[in-house]
Amino acid sequence: MCGIVGYIGQREAFSVVIKGLKRLEYRGYDSAGVMLFDGFDLKVSKTKGKVSDLEEKSKSMSQTGTIGMGHTRWATHGVPNDVNSHPHLSNSGELAIIHNGIIENYEPLKKELIKRGYTFSSDTDTEVLVNLIEEVQKNEKCKLGKAVQIALNQVVGAYAICVFDTKKPDEIVAARLGSPLAIGIGTDEFFIASDASPFIEYTSNAIYLEDEEMAIVRLHKPLRIRKIKDDALVDPYVQELQMNLEQIEKGGYDHFMLKEIYEQPSVIKDTYRGRLLANQGLIKMAGIEDNLERFLNAERILIVACGTSWHAGLVAEYIIEEFARIPVEVEYASEFRYRNPIINKNDVLIAISQSGETADTLAAIKLAKERGAFVFGVCNVVGSSISRETHAGAYTHAGPEIGVASTKAFTTQITVITMIALRLAKAKGTLSNSDYHRYLQELELIPEKVQDALLTNDAAEAIGKVFQKSSNCLYLGRGYNFPVALEGALKLKEISYIHAEGYPAAEMKHGPIALIDEHMPVIVIAPKQGHYDKVVSNIQEIKSRSGKIIAVVTKGDVQVRELADYVIEVPDTSDALSPLITTIPLQLLSYHIAVLRGCNVDQPRNLAKSVTVE
Repeated sequence: MCGIVGYIGQREAFSVVIKGLKRLEYRGYDSAGVMLFDGFDLKVSKTKGKVSDLEEKSKSMSQTGTIGMGHTRWATHGVPNDVNSHPHLSNSGELAIIHNGIIENYEPLKKELIKRGYTFSSDTDTEVLVNLIEEVQKNEKCKLGKAVQIALNQVVGAYAICVFDTKKPDEIVAARLGSPLAIGIGTDEFFIASDASPFIEYTSNAIYLEDEEMAIVRLHKPLRIRKIKDDALVDPYVQELQMNLEQIEKGGYDHFMLKEIYEQPSVIKDTYRGRLLANQGLIKMAGIEDNLERFLNAERILIVACGTSWHAGLVAEYIIEEFARIPVEVEYASEFRYRNPIINKNDVLIAISQSGETADTLAAIKLAKERGAFVFGVCNVVGSSISRETHAGAYTHAGPEIGVASTKAFTTQITVITMIALRLAKAKGTLSNSDYHRYLQELELIPEKVQDALLTNDAAEAIGKVFQKSSNCLYLGRGYNFPVALEGALKLKEISYIHAEGYPAAEMKHGPIALIDEHMPVIVIAPKQGHYDKVVSNIQEIKSRSGKIIAVVTKGDVQVRELADYVIEVPDTSDALSPLITTIPLQLLSYHIAVLRGCNVDQPRNLAKSVTVE
């Protein structure tokens, strides 16, 4: 949640910070703020609303200064308003802070600070933290870095922070625990941000802070990183960034979400490039090859994830069990971490996350590691926390996903899981040789078929015009396409604010059928592979109750076409790979309905892209 940007160097900081905040606005967009220091005065501008509102409000403020910090907020403590927006200043006005995370013990800290004469203007935990740092400075007679370190050892929670002190005008102190933080290293300049997107055009060199690390960023001096708990110096590891500027721009599309939907043929190909060698009958994935025995000897595979990644995990359950015959359980990470789960040393835990920073998934990883399980990560962001916390893993290579509603993350995650399942099946001999090669060849054709499925855009838009004013919607699928029904419903809820639910088609008779009337649109995923006859029967039940049926079918379908009110045709593929195809028109349908309803597709209300707090 929340995006933070810091800059220290020779450039005018305001434009760097504002541009960076716009690129991080997917992380939170209910309020924003900026701080500048010109060598004499500390200037702050902040407002409820989006970064564009901040930019407009800041026109009345002097924008000079080569040191600056900015924040775009997803509210946790305190409602979205001007006062609760970041940056926050200490009582003296000498310290400024921006913060992503939650300080869980802020209330007792606040009460103690009030006893010592501090006053508070906001409802945030962050204002407590900046005044705690100031109080430590007074008591310990120490510099900013030491004060931040001492204060952070007194707080409980998660944080990524940048702190500035007017008494140290050439320095920013940054620290993290649980929330991501990257430092871009330029020539006589440094950038600090929640991810690398704000500084990709200025430098390709970055350091990702680990948990409980603090960096002192100073002009014309080497970067210093220390452990917060024991003050030990850390050797910085500089990484070369894998993204480029073009990837984080809209590229002529009206919305990032639409751009990312249309990127799926290329990013699926990028995900299997060099790994899927269909002509040779091979799958090469270093994370699997180096740990093959752990997978083959696993008593079961546990999959933990949240949101769209959880839906990808459900597809993974179907495909791993069918191909590799290893028992799979799929868990919401947020529930897994709190229910004292049974985890054995022979278990393999697969953690799926687009950002690699999902707080609940990270907590589940740490729990599994403590109990001796082997942990494998599937994530998109190179250098992310999950990629560092897991024993091994595989990147999805989807490129930056800016739209809050995940699209290409889902299909690339399924692509990775499919390759894992096929590699394990080959090693175990649980697929016939002919089936194994057939699946390899079919997976290689998926980008071409996804490109074909994108041709359903006009049909999705036309159907969207009919149902844009609906209040409720049902999504039904069976087998591999039940998780697709869940994902389709989630997309519609996220961006159009229409209530939608996904169900296994046969479960309709166990309750949801009571909702069906002539006003209820029902999206049925009915490819000819899989449980086609059963789904046809379910459609007939809906039809007899006057439900409006939108069917996603295989090209050339006749039987469902006669029953459905609206039909969207997609290319044929095997049942196991069908989610990669059938999800495409559902993404497009949700997108067009949201646009027609005037919703902000890329920044849906109350949501943020990366959930880095509980």
